[in-house]
Amino acid sequence: MKYLLLFSKRFIMTLLVLAALLTTFEVITGVGVKDLFHLYYQAASDVEESKEATVETEIASVIVEKNSNVPLEDAFDWSKYPKKTVVATGYTAGKESTGKEPNHPEYGITYSGVKVKRDLFSTIAADLTIFPLGTILFIPDYGYGVVADKGGAIKGNKLDLYYKTVSDVYEQWGKKELEVYIIKMGEGELTEEQLKELNEDKSLQVFRQKYIKDGTKS
Repeated sequence: MKYLLLFSKRFIMTLLVLAALLTTFEVITGVGVKDLFHLYYQAASDVEESKEATVETEIASVIVEKNSNVPLEDAFDWSKYPKKTVVATGYTAGKESTGKEPNHPEYGITYSGVKVKRDLFSTIAADLTIFPLGTILFIPDYGYGVVADKGGAIKGNKLDLYYKTVSDVYEQWGKKELEVYIIKMGEGELTEEQLKELNEDKSLQVFRQKYIKDGTKS
């Protein structure tokens, strides 16, 4: 009984000290206990998602290396991502799409400030109230698209996909209604460095090489 009482007292004292420390921490930082637990679980969740993504891209890379004909569409399970039906058209940096000539100081520069690019992750235009700058979509028959631009006619569930030339637009795309997969919603900005990191992801280079070989990279 004596030892039980002693243990109880020590346990209660420990709880009081811990409570005092947490109260002091909250007063100084403004971060409460609930916030700490939320941050902890969010960090743990982010780590798990990162691990899953790494494993997924590694498996996909192995699949493609063993069979070079596997398209990007078949390398991943896209069904786990939310999807949205859109009407997608193609555009170029030229006068026919933007009204700008090659000598214009803003020729080929998107609303985000990055240069237009057709690559593994290409620049696309969207209604920013639906898909903020930086949003990453997977578009069947086109590849990954990163929202970098907007347009006067791009309202609602519409996208404009960048191509290097007008002939590419007509021959490779035209106008389609299709379902796209939302890989990641943007936070309202996109930089050249962020776009570069996406295109240079080591685990995805096997797919990028297919774009280079097909002559679609610019």
